[in-house]
Amino acid sequence: MSEFTLPAALKSAKPAIGIVLGSGLGGLVDLLDKAKSFDYAEIGGLPVGSVEGHAGKLHLGTLGGVKVAVAQGRVHVYEGRSAREAASMMRLFHQLGIGTVVLTNAAGIVNANLKPGRWMLISDHLNLARQSPLTGGPHFIDQSEVYSVELRNLLRAESLELVGVKLAEGIYAWVNGPEYETPAEVRMLRTLGADAVGMSTVPEAIQARALGMRIAALSCLTNYGAGLSAHPLSHEEVMEVGKAAAKELFTLLESAIPAMEEI
Repeated sequence: MSEFTLPAALKSAKPAIGIVLGSGLGGLVDLLDKAKSFDYAEIGGLPVGSVEGHAGKLHLGTLGGVKVAVAQGRVHVYEGRSAREAASMMRLFHQLGIGTVVLTNAAGIVNANLKPGRWMLISDHLNLARQSPLTGGPHFIDQSEVYSVELRNLLRAESLELVGVKLAEGIYAWVNGPEYETPAEVRMLRTLGADAVGMSTVPEAIQARALGMRIAALSCLTNYGAGLSAHPLSHEEVMEVGKAAAKELFTLLESAIPAMEEI
């Protein structure tokens, strides 16, 4: 029995690639061709979030001529949800027949060599929340290569060709939130090898990996972590930087997504 109850128009959709948009990145959906939208509440079994910048809509359309499903918003563990609930969109994508996913998020900078307003390819992650969407069974899933090397190579090459800039690449640390990290925690994260930190994405990546899906993930580096900047952190800043970077993401994905089906 299927986990999610789908509207009729969604049942007949055959998207090839699923995309999840993080905080402030929802504007990308305005650039989709032939788009149809569904409120998360219309999809039986799919949790609905409550955070500003996460509209709670699933959009079907084309990007670069390829059929895509774009999730505008996600739920988070800090909202009182389980890691399994936070990864629900991956199971919905799988039910829709999607085999490749692109996850995006807004993240704070831990590695001071990185710059706000830029994108970082996620090469690996630290699950510091120590929660898993697979809890409840002996799901011993290999995590040696969660984020596809082939997809990362493609995105890096496309970025270099489009804008002449090599994408940063690094390790993303997942923490529960919702509060931002202290300066001491930012120093600890850097010592552990993290380059950026955020409050999402890892449950989705673990779930997608368990379902045999290929994964690419990008962090919009919205701000320096505490202790690396002189001014206090705010969700408003995260939203504004994310909005400014959304156009660059669209350009990159529009170019890269047609090639994703071929590798």
